[in-house]
Amino acid sequence: MSVSRFAPPAEVPGLAARRIAADILDGVLHKRRTLDDQLDGAAAHIGLRTLADRDRALMRRLVATALRRLGTLRHVLSRLLDRGLPGDAPRAQSALLIGAAQILWMDVPDHAAVDLSVRLVQADRRAAKYAGLINAVLRRCAREGRALLDEAATQALDVPPWLMARWTAHYGAADAHAIAAAICHEPPLDLTVKADPAHWAARLHGEALPTGTVRTLLQGAVTMLPGFPEGQWWVQDAAAALPVRLFGDVAGRRIADLCAAPGGKTAQLVHGGAEVVALDRSPNRVARLRENLARLSLPAETVVADAAEWAADDTRAGTFDGVLVDAPCTATGTIRRHPDVAWLKQDSDIAALTGLQGRLLQGAVRLLRPGGTLVYCTCSLEPEEGEQAIATLLASESGLQRIPVTPAEVAGLAELVTAAGDVRTLPSHLARPDDPRLGGLDGFYAARLVKA
Repeated sequence: MSVSRFAPPAEVPGLAARRIAADILDGVLHKRRTLDDQLDGAAAHIGLRTLADRDRALMRRLVATALRRLGTLRHVLSRLLDRGLPGDAPRAQSALLIGAAQILWMDVPDHAAVDLSVRLVQADRRAAKYAGLINAVLRRCAREGRALLDEAATQALDVPPWLMARWTAHYGAADAHAIAAAICHEPPLDLTVKADPAHWAARLHGEALPTGTVRTLLQGAVTMLPGFPEGQWWVQDAAAALPVRLFGDVAGRRIADLCAAPGGKTAQLVHGGAEVVALDRSPNRVARLRENLARLSLPAETVVADAAEWAADDTRAGTFDGVLVDAPCTATGTIRRHPDVAWLKQDSDIAALTGLQGRLLQGAVRLLRPGGTLVYCTCSLEPEEGEQAIATLLASESGLQRIPVTPAEVAGLAELVTAAGDVRTLPSHLARPDDPRLGGLDGFYAARLVKA
């Protein structure tokens, strides 16, 4: 009995991880599906259920590397292909991208990267005819690819042109190129700890940043790391942990966290002694928020609601000492952790989101008591979602006043504080030339306002 030439040889080590990686890469590039949707929750790739932890980690790295270096990969492959990437077979494209990513940046033997990419296309009806092409191009990549990397090094190809143009206009060419270089590196694991950062840095083979965040290069399942089951820490980028600091001492204060899931900032507030009402409009995200708070043994009132509508209730007006608005945004500051963002977002998305951000800010003002503090933040590098949003609010609300942030409030890191007194972190901040894997921050904006 013969076996179909298209039957996937699942017994080959590493092939299942690469097949799922190719599916997910196709989902981002051709179906505009986010990585989060494909990796977690009810709509996650069905193959993840049977993938071993080691293969799951490999799969994630394959996808992240291909997306993080997508522009450079396309440039290199264009130099190795006479007619460009095959347009009629997405699996052939993804096999080339994944194969080249392994050859150029991952610790995978060249012959294994080539062989497994060829097997990927052989198992696909539309792509099988390109098996010979895949084999030839990836072998050339192994011989010539690194020289082509040098040729592309100064071109910032891994940031879409529209985004690079925006960053250059707002931050200047030097900072824009520094941001582009920083987001090409795989980020470290950042943890907010309940107490004793030095102890947990030692336990987790990492280091304690000046802000108190513990940073480590450990990989694998986070749930298996020391301290996770006991709820001693939670995953949170060092930049994302800064906005809550702008409230100062929150003990005994009633604070609304209007876009709370997955709950890192809510956890900070509760751990600091605040009485917190945490909202999110998604039932699934609120369920995840509750799970995270339960693991951490941190109680908060959780609500499934549209924050702008919830804030319009007259009974809640002027009842909060503080309001945190971590607003939905384009998330362009998180590209190093979520590399799909660079290729899924468009310039036109910004205008749609600024309207929502404005409504959330107006609702937050309504909730505040006189003398209450509003902290607004976004994980976006786009000024419309940060500086300009606050300028618009201040122009329309005469009863609000900006309270400038001092360097001391952000662990003495003066480069994180703007001339206006807001916080602006860039992926190129906290650079570590000796080991770029330990450097960098998500791009965040945060401002602090007080209601007169």
